[in-house]
Amino acid sequence: MPVVNARIDASAAMPDPALVNIYGCAVGSGARIGPFVEIQRGAVVGARCRIGALAFLCEGVTLADDVTVGPGVMFTNDRHPRAVTASGALMGPEDWTLETTRVGAGAVIGANATILCGLTIGAGARVAPGAVVTRDVPPGATVAGVPARAAAAPSHPSSLLNPAEAS
Repeated sequence: MPVVNARIDASAAMPDPALVNIYGCAVGSGARIGPFVEIQRGAVVGARCRIGALAFLCEGVTLADDVTVGPGVMFTNDRHPRAVTASGALMGPEDWTLETTRVGAGAVIGANATILCGLTIGAGARVAPGAVVTRDVPPGATVAGVPARAAAAPSHPSSLLNPAEAS
C-alpha cells in the first residue's frame, strides 16, 4: 500500500508508510494517520487531525483542523453507485458525479460510522460509533443511530471513539 503524489506535511505521523494507501491528497501539519487507512486523490486532511485505523476517506472529503476520525469510519462520494449504465455498459468516470463532504473543525466521528456523500458535519459536532449519517449535522450537535438523529452529548468526546471508556 503506497504513499503516492500526496502532499504530506513533514510533521504528520503514520506508523509505517507501507501500511497505508494515500495518493493525490493533502495532509496537514501534526496529523496522525493510523494503519490501513486509505485517503484518495483530492481529499484534504487538516492540521492536527487524527485518522484511526482502517478509515476510508474518498475523493471529495475535506476535514478541517483538529478533526478526529475513529477506526473503520467510511465516507462515500457517489449518491447513486452502480457498476453499469442503463444500456449495460461498464460505467466510467464520466458516468458519475462527485459529491463532496466537509467536516468542520474539532468534529469527532466515532468508530465504524458511515458518512454519506454531499453532507456537512459542523464544527465541534459529534457522530456516535456505528452511526449512519444521511443529513447535515449542525455545529456542536451530537448524532447517533441508523439513520443518525440528534442524541444527548457524551460526558467526554473521547467516549465516542471508545464507548467502553464512557463515564
